[in-house]
Amino acid sequence: MSKSLPIMFQGTHSDAGKSVIVTAFCRIFVQDGYKTAPFKSQNMALNSYITFDGKEIGRAQGVQAEAANIQATTDMNPILIKPNRMNESQIVVHGKPYKNMEAGAYRREFFHTGLSLIQHSLTALKKSYERIVIEGAGSPAEVNLNDRELVNMRVAKMANAPVVLIGDIEKGGVFASLVGTLQLLEKEDRDRVVGVIINKFRGDISLLQPGLDWFENYTGKKVLGVIPYLPHLNIDAEDSVILNSYTALFDEEKELDIAVIQYPKISNFTDVDPFTIEPDCHIRFITKANQLKNPDIVILPGSKNTIEDLQFLKSSGIAQKLAQLQQKGQTRFFGICGGYQMLGLQVNDPFAIESPHYSTEGLGFLPLHTTITQEKTTTLSEGVLTYQQQSFHVNGYEIHMGETKLENYNAPLIKLATSLDGCKTSDERVIGTYFHGIFHNDAFREALLNNVRQEKGLPPIMNRSSFNQIREEAYDRLADHVRKHVDVEYIETKMAEFQQKSVTN
Repeated sequence: MSKSLPIMFQGTHSDAGKSVIVTAFCRIFVQDGYKTAPFKSQNMALNSYITFDGKEIGRAQGVQAEAANIQATTDMNPILIKPNRMNESQIVVHGKPYKNMEAGAYRREFFHTGLSLIQHSLTALKKSYERIVIEGAGSPAEVNLNDRELVNMRVAKMANAPVVLIGDIEKGGVFASLVGTLQLLEKEDRDRVVGVIINKFRGDISLLQPGLDWFENYTGKKVLGVIPYLPHLNIDAEDSVILNSYTALFDEEKELDIAVIQYPKISNFTDVDPFTIEPDCHIRFITKANQLKNPDIVILPGSKNTIEDLQFLKSSGIAQKLAQLQQKGQTRFFGICGGYQMLGLQVNDPFAIESPHYSTEGLGFLPLHTTITQEKTTTLSEGVLTYQQQSFHVNGYEIHMGETKLENYNAPLIKLATSLDGCKTSDERVIGTYFHGIFHNDAFREALLNNVRQEKGLPPIMNRSSFNQIREEAYDRLADHVRKHVDVEYIETKMAEFQQKSVTN
């Protein structure tokens, strides 16, 4: 195998498009014949991905590994930070919970441990891959944090990687943010930046050209590309920062109305992504009771803090509205993971793992009790799901710190090899499961949607699209789009130059 060459993408701010561009380059390098891996030293996200060996990493790195046609490992994201309450997060190290830490304590106490973890993972990846595509976080110009940061320029130095800086023109002020970021960098770090990419452009490129010329003359940095906005990409989002755009992307009126409850600690909301490819599904994310109306399906997604998100449902009036909809009997309810726990009678947290509130009543839609436990379940799962007297082989994954027990009634949803998962009412209008990714199973999703269509007097839609096939096509579509608008050859030249310098030195 040839020498490993790294490249790092950093942004002027969060949501500049780093994750998507890293995904694109993972696929580009694979298309060009290189064994490629993604890397993000430290990720703060509530969307998780389960590796083949049952470990937890940031979802973006799992998706990037899929784009690179490899299995994800924890070396690709050795440190995952999952916020679970005010100023406190669960620190996940190599896929397993390490401890809960407040931000100040993490910064003071974890820095040297983090450095060692990052170096070890980088070394392991360099031994196995020809290209390493590294993602930064936030901005490298956070001057108040840079003395102990673990995710931007310090990682670029450790990897000896050239850096490409990404600016999002959709946010406005892209030249100011790019120039300001460069000027706030130390000279050594600024010299490591080999060029910039302007992302999410809409409009006439000729109108932008004077600004591009000015930028290159003023900074001496090359504009490596201007990437036009690419709609309906069908690739998993990084985190909840993207949620505001979900409804905007899928806001046209369609035959089936699906409401997704967006509580403050929502996690793994990408479970609902398969509905976005369906021709008859209108997706809405709900934060207020008056937004609910009369949906055909209500989905309660995962939560990093089930008790406090339950309290949000009650204080916002959403819980009362959900109860009214259930009594009418025309809406289906589907709870996943934390949402499944919320559908029960009670949630207990005796060790105050997620919340200082030790117990709260659930919505009472299913006869079950949940206790938050100190041990975390992270596993890939498969089994046979029974719905409408049909059986479906389903795959999914579990991430939860809770044990759920049924009370005097057992109508499981899924039969696994050695256990049962989930619960449903006798009329199957309320369903709960720990299976993330349940709607990614095409046959079950088709049966569910056609069952709703039948009740509404609509003809079924058969042979619906495969979500996994569409996502695979999306990786190629994204790679082709970025390759068309970015000087990939120049980036590869700089990667080789940095490697040569390290050999010479």
